[in-house]
Amino acid sequence: MSAEIKADVSPSRAGPRALLLRARGAHSPHASASTEPAPGRAAWLALGACTGAAALLQLDGTLITVALPSVARGLHVSSAATSSVLSVYFVAYGIALLPGGMLVDRFGSRRLALLGLALFAVGAAAGALAGDIAVLLLARGLQGVGAGLVSPAALAGAVSGFPPERRGAALGIWGAASGVSNLAGPLLGGALTVTLGWRADWWGLVPLAALAALSVARLLPPRAHEEALRSGGGVLRNRNVGAAAVLAALTFAVMIGCFFLAEQYLQHSAHYSALAAAGALILVAVLVGAAAPLAGRLSDRTGERAPLVAGFMAAALGLGVLALPGVSLTGPLAILLLVPVGIGLGLLFVPTSRAALNSMPTTLHGRTSAILSAGRLLGAALGAGLAGLALSAGTDAQAVHHALLFACGACLVVGLPAAALLRSAPGAAIPAAPPAAG
Repeated sequence: MSAEIKADVSPSRAGPRALLLRARGAHSPHASASTEPAPGRAAWLALGACTGAAALLQLDGTLITVALPSVARGLHVSSAATSSVLSVYFVAYGIALLPGGMLVDRFGSRRLALLGLALFAVGAAAGALAGDIAVLLLARGLQGVGAGLVSPAALAGAVSGFPPERRGAALGIWGAASGVSNLAGPLLGGALTVTLGWRADWWGLVPLAALAALSVARLLPPRAHEEALRSGGGVLRNRNVGAAAVLAALTFAVMIGCFFLAEQYLQHSAHYSALAAAGALILVAVLVGAAAPLAGRLSDRTGERAPLVAGFMAAALGLGVLALPGVSLTGPLAILLLVPVGIGLGLLFVPTSRAALNSMPTTLHGRTSAILSAGRLLGAALGAGLAGLALSAGTDAQAVHHALLFACGACLVVGLPAAALLRSAPGAAIPAAPPAAG
């Protein structure tokens, strides 16, 4: 046996062979978390490397958004045309996700993460040099393809060194890093755009991608894939994966939709500046990042349903009160009501990923991660679209109240039943059916 495979099956790294045996039923659903060794240093370092790669994708979206008004002036195009800079990226991202997940399962997280980061960096450099909007769109498309490879590779790699009953803690750190990235993006983007111009936002992504690639290359070990891979249909037919994808889509639909509502109402109707309006989003991002580690620990201790139910109830409470006619959408009360919304949303990220990944063997974690990411992208697009439709007749308080009431109802009518579909037990993975012989 090679040194590489020996490293993968060591207790400290809990490689794919060991995790696959666990997922096939080497432990019962009632096993105690204490029966598994604590993840070693290598597992935490790999988590850090993969979290950094995923955080780069989060940073990109908010950083580039800040630069778009300057892009319009610099390339002499309309503001509407610059919106396609975001659309092309997310379309390419979404198209690449499922093939990317299959490639992760075939060739390993490390290789696909490095390939994706290389494409992302080349696209960023091409965007920085773009002389017209067409070249910029092509560059953003290349970045999107890279992101579609990095996303499933990073999530699968992040939990690869953790036994199923300890993945909540790892995913909690993952969620907190996403929250920090969403905070840093507008700040970094604004500073680069004001001081150096919009091209600096694209140039800034190049060394960040190189740093992420260096970390992945050094800290994420190559994995042996000695078991035959099953068809991806096994992932799609898994009840936990399907329910988790619905929950991920709903979480992002509510979050992105409410962000859009807040920005439009505060700037157009309440006459807040862009910076002041962003303050509400920063508060929610902080709360989401703070709640994610708590959700991870709670998931490992009690299973996924408890944090999911608590999260949807908290978000529904805040949104429901904000939706009441006569309740002010600005001022101290509105800020106070954002607290349960932010905490509630923060409780939802980790349990959905944990439930889906723990229901499948590690040899299918790439495809599982891709399905979760696709659900999030679809939910974000749906949330933004529905919010825009709700405000099509105007951005007055009544329209916002109605939209928030709809979001509250979605948490209760869709979120809670979907959470009830998850099958989980504290401190154990759900045994997956063994792959077909051959």
